Amino acid sequence: MESSWATTPAVRKAMQGNHSRDTKPELAVRRILHAKGLRYRVSYRPIPGLKRTADVVFTRLKVAVFIDGCFWHGCPTHYRAPRSNTPYWEVKLQRNQSRDAEISQKLRLAGWTELRFWSHEDPLIVADRIHQEICQAKQRLAKEKPEVSTPRRSCKFFRLTP
Repeated sequence: MESSWATTPAVRKAMQGNHSRDTKPELAVRRILHAKGLRYRVSYRPIPGLKRTADVVFTRLKVAVFIDGCFWHGCPTHYRAPRSNTPYWEVKLQRNQSRDAEISQKLRLAGWTELRFWSHEDPLIVADRIHQEICQAKQRLAKEKPEVSTPRRSCKFFRLTP
């Protein structure tokens, strides 16, 4: 094996087994959101041209949800730095965190609401928090865009038959 971030073939295989989407925490949260009647996009780019996808996106309401893995994003509670190849992982974690901050800023500037959760958080609590935010976003949208009434058609143009 050529020079690699993985110290052994076993480590490499284990790391390659990690998924960027449809993780167990994401699936659990999505299942609850769907049961609550919410519909959303999965692994979707909230802003065209943005290279990062959000895990759950409510496009009309401009709400992007990220469920970050403890290892990959440096959870203050659960992250433990690997003992081997430490310089590589330090740089990798810093890159991930700075990319997360940059994406957060871009979303805010574009008028999006961003919700970030750790993968270890209780899916019921996460889904409830998302549901609350969606309800608030719907209220904001209703205030911004009041219901437009469609002009009534005059009866003189239509023949009304009993």
